[in-house]
Amino acid sequence: MKRLGGRIKRKRELLGMSLGEVARLAGISSSALSQIENAKSFPSIVTLKAVANVLHTTVGELVGENEVITRIPLVRFAEKIFVERNDTGAELYLLTHREQGKQMGTYLIVLKKGSTTEGFLKEHSGQEFCHLLSGELEFEIDDTLYKVKSGDSLYYNSAKSHKAVNTKSVTAEMLWVVTPANF
Repeated sequence: MKRLGGRIKRKRELLGMSLGEVARLAGISSSALSQIENAKSFPSIVTLKAVANVLHTTVGELVGENEVITRIPLVRFAEKIFVERNDTGAELYLLTHREQGKQMGTYLIVLKKGSTTEGFLKEHSGQEFCHLLSGELEFEIDDTLYKVKSGDSLYYNSAKSHKAVNTKSVTAEMLWVVTPANF
């Protein structure tokens, strides 16, 4: 409740609106809004919707639906989380903490010679971004083959068929960001 009040107050101040102005436009008293902002009262959903409309935001934003709960946003590379190894030997690592409500999945895919992204890069609704950190890959998107080298990036609609293959003898490492998060 305290976080809700703080979000409302920060948004109100960011917009340069007084407490009285927001209260009046939302159809509530100034004291009611003050109690909400100071976590002394919890608003009804109707009141919360009215306040959100006045502040040009959503109820979801005010209640923190898109906030990641972790207090430690940093994940050291040595602390990356092994997710799985596919049948071709490629390895998938999670580069963030496991949490509900994430809008993106951020991963490292390590592909040894002959391995593919089979089982990782699946067709689904959303978008994907791939950045090759090292090595070389053959990346196919909807029957178009791209020769991807270290430092190259791809951004595509996830509903298209797509896969990567390491045909070289050097291990390739690829940063993979996907929406929505799927592992």
